[in-house]
Amino acid sequence: MEKTKKTFQFQLILCNLLIIFCIACAVSYYNYRSYKKDILDAEVQSSQNRVYGLSQRTLAAYDEMMNILLTCAERQTLFASSTFLGESYSNRAAAVYAADALRDLCAISSYNKDIYKLTWYDDGFFIQAGSAAGSRLDPSYIMEAPFFSELIGQTSGRNALILVDNPFPEGKRTLPKIMPLLRPLGYGRHGNPEDSWIFLAVSPDMYRAALQTLPKDSIACAVTSQGEIAASLNGDGLDTSALIADLLAREESSGSLPAVVGGQDCVVSYERQADSGMMFFEVLPLSSLPFDSGVFASTVLMVFLFCILIGASLSLFFSIRLGAPIKRLTKRLSLIAQGDFSPDPSIETEDEIGAIGRQINQMSGQIDSLMKHRIRDEKEKKDLEIKMLQAQINPHFLYNTLDSIKWIATVQKNTGIVQVVSALSSLLKNMAKGFNEKVTLRQELDFLENYIIIEKIRYIELFDTEIQVDSERLYQAKIIKLTLQPIVENSIFSGIEPSGRFGTIRIRAWQEEGTLCVSVEDNGIGIEPENIRTLLTDTSKITKSTMSGIGLPNVDRRLKLVYGDDYGLSIESEPDRFTRVTIRLPLEF
Repeated sequence: MEKTKKTFQFQLILCNLLIIFCIACAVSYYNYRSYKKDILDAEVQSSQNRVYGLSQRTLAAYDEMMNILLTCAERQTLFASSTFLGESYSNRAAAVYAADALRDLCAISSYNKDIYKLTWYDDGFFIQAGSAAGSRLDPSYIMEAPFFSELIGQTSGRNALILVDNPFPEGKRTLPKIMPLLRPLGYGRHGNPEDSWIFLAVSPDMYRAALQTLPKDSIACAVTSQGEIAASLNGDGLDTSALIADLLAREESSGSLPAVVGGQDCVVSYERQADSGMMFFEVLPLSSLPFDSGVFASTVLMVFLFCILIGASLSLFFSIRLGAPIKRLTKRLSLIAQGDFSPDPSIETEDEIGAIGRQINQMSGQIDSLMKHRIRDEKEKKDLEIKMLQAQINPHFLYNTLDSIKWIATVQKNTGIVQVVSALSSLLKNMAKGFNEKVTLRQELDFLENYIIIEKIRYIELFDTEIQVDSERLYQAKIIKLTLQPIVENSIFSGIEPSGRFGTIRIRAWQEEGTLCVSVEDNGIGIEPENIRTLLTDTSKITKSTMSGIGLPNVDRRLKLVYGDDYGLSIESEPDRFTRVTIRLPLEF
């Protein structure tokens, strides 16, 4: 069983089943989300339609109330004869006629029961109608109410409804709140709005009755533009203050949004009237959505099982199709491991696995050829090692020979040969130890001194050197070996020697804010300005005849590779005066 689990065919079936299982879960989840979203969208759309219909019905009632208000405020011929409209209102018949006209105006309204009180007032004379009982003190109650000064100044447009306390006392009985509308009379006797006006009190029962048309389990509210709840349906126990503030702050006059109401996730549909300022919203708890769990579960289960069945069938089919050629490849590789490199045409089919088979046959032929070459090369290598051992020279032989020459020259008192041989021996030993090794500045200067000794003897004191180190501490600073020698060599061959006069090479080392600076300056022929820009970037001119064969571009490149592009060489020069090459390295000890 353990061996079966490791086969490609088993792993392919297992992988496909896993993929199909994931796809089945994804499809099932997608169906669940789609089903839930469809139901939610349908319920939200129904809720928006209900709220919209509710708004339209109440808007028609509001329009009718405003028409009554504006008719009474502007049409003076509505109430009485010319006698009634004269200098006084002492004509009793005209007054009765005006009162009947006002009551008839309320009576013909479709929403007459929602007119709590309609009061017409002009300079001490008033008439009233409406569902509430009247009193001769009603005008004073209205004019003393807090809302009177706020509403009397509105002479154009439509009034936004507000919810206020009832200003008409009736003993100890608690009176319902009202929604007042107020306009000054356009034909008042003295032209002062506070002395001539028409007052209409709308009962909030109009909105309560409208909410009763919604389904019984609905949660809905009618709210004024100031956030006061005028009427509510099944929402008395809910804290909707935050929700109302959010809805009133929105720029859109209608729509829906998610919200948390009473600790439940809900969707709220709302509609706001521009004229009256009234807003209606319905709260739709997500927990109350009509999900049919049985239908949903059976649908998801069928989809899941169907996906698994299709996936298992396809997995078995592809595993059989792929398993046979893979088995042939496995058998062929086993034969190659046993040393059989002969080609097998049966594994070279026309598909991708056949391409692998062709590569295996080519590989086996190349392995066979390489093994034959390796046997031949190994035999040649053994012969070459024997010859190299026979021709090998001990490296100490060269140093011992130079020491012998030095002692012979010492015996013969030839100091020139002694200096040259000693310097050359020291140079060869230092160069043999490594090229990119870091040494102290003192060791680098000692190495440079040996090189200068040889060059002075060669050029018969053509130049002199001056070395200045600003601080004794800098002698212990690290520098890459063979950094100064190529620069001094360049000063001799390219600066002093072509000038034909005695020269001086000045070497100075100093510190600048964590940087080691070493300059090599000569008083030779100098460098033309146009050549300075390309000198460090042109790596083609390397002096092969010199001792090191390392040009300035190579030194600069070597320093940048070790320390970074912020370090390296810089060149200053004036023709026939001087050339100064400055090395900048990070200061390290």
